[in-house]
Amino acid sequence: MWKASDKLMATIKHYASFPATGVSLRQMVQFGETPSPGTLFRASQFLSEELPIRLAHRVQELNDLPDGLNDMPSIKKVRDWYAQSFEEIIDVPKPSLSQEVKSLLARPMKSNGHSKTLSKTTWNPSVKEGQYRSSPPSMSINGNRHIEEQVGMTNGGTKARLAAARRYFVPSEDHVDWPPEIDDFNQRFSQTLQQIKRRHDGVVTTVAQGILEYKRKRQRLQIDSNIQAFLDRFYMSRIGIRMLIGQHIALTEQTHAHHPNYVGIICTKTNIQEVAMEAIENARFVCEDHYGLFEAPKIQLICKPDLDFMYVPGHLSHMLFETLKNSLRAVVERHGAEKEDFPVTKVIVAEGREDITIKISDEGGGIPRSSIPLVWTYMYTTVDQTPNLDPDFDKSDFKAPMAGFGYGLPISRLYARYFGGDLKLISMEGYGTDVYLHLNRLSSSSEPLH
Repeated sequence: MWKASDKLMATIKHYASFPATGVSLRQMVQFGETPSPGTLFRASQFLSEELPIRLAHRVQELNDLPDGLNDMPSIKKVRDWYAQSFEEIIDVPKPSLSQEVKSLLARPMKSNGHSKTLSKTTWNPSVKEGQYRSSPPSMSINGNRHIEEQVGMTNGGTKARLAAARRYFVPSEDHVDWPPEIDDFNQRFSQTLQQIKRRHDGVVTTVAQGILEYKRKRQRLQIDSNIQAFLDRFYMSRIGIRMLIGQHIALTEQTHAHHPNYVGIICTKTNIQEVAMEAIENARFVCEDHYGLFEAPKIQLICKPDLDFMYVPGHLSHMLFETLKNSLRAVVERHGAEKEDFPVTKVIVAEGREDITIKISDEGGGIPRSSIPLVWTYMYTTVDQTPNLDPDFDKSDFKAPMAGFGYGLPISRLYARYFGGDLKLISMEGYGTDVYLHLNRLSSSSEPLH
């Protein structure tokens, strides 16, 4: 059984005092469809410094949770997963490189006579500054020699400046015969990330289990605003960590196999109609299965067939599936499972200059105005009996229950906000609900982690 040593916890505490470095979708896509081993190596170096900082923030926060929540068995289990992953990343052996290779890596690549620079990131108007802050707002500037040496900055300076100096995408020369040590490190680093990704598959449900343990022990019906804010920060950070890990694994695989229109897990031509049709089918399948219906309520999709933009199809699919599942459940429960002809739910996709917006309109009776704030609360559910949590339920759409954990909407909103969008809900009690999913089509919004 793995256990964190005191020395490891002290190292984690040190890393947790550094700020996370936000990355935008546009930055992630600059790698192109076939990144050079040198570019991938620089990205591996960035992640070998950035991921431990993000993991350390989570370990610290899980340790410091109030009111005994940090003592719940499931919370302790998740904390140990993060600490173990931290240890594995910092223990990946660094390659020994010649001075010539080091200077090649440090040389900025020219493109048409200009140095390639990252596009400027924009702020998401739906997010208040510091709302999902992943690190302490005030940080001392002492004791940062260890990380400075790691990232090649031995001349001191503040931690914030240090973070700004580290860049995810740094292009290296394509037409260079890179030594095998570079490719070997890239492969080993990617294998470590795959192992970590698998370990963290059940984090959402295990934390949810920890909240259930806490509610039962403290005999609470709802969670307070501090725990709500913690869960928002925690799950937003988890999306960011998994995005960077998934992206890097896919980029490493792409050095051997070419996928047109894909840069890692980002699709430069995500077709909204295709993703929406698949989410509609999945949601209707789960609805039929849950209520024993011959045919689930129909969903009409109004969308230009050739509308595409740069996005992560997996994120879009998740958000649409969750919101459609809610709409279908509301429609069936309002009109009765024995009804033969349900009102049609409409999905309308509109294209603006800044955003692509998807509106989902159902006739499921709506939500009372007093309950609307509650739909964004974790573990709030209109289902009488919360089902027992199966740690595997979030690994596949088809295992997802129809309802019961109160996680669908708040987590979908985090996915939307992660890359500069938002999820809003407007209800007409007695008639139905409209959900607006805003997707940032400029792709320049940075992760809201500062």
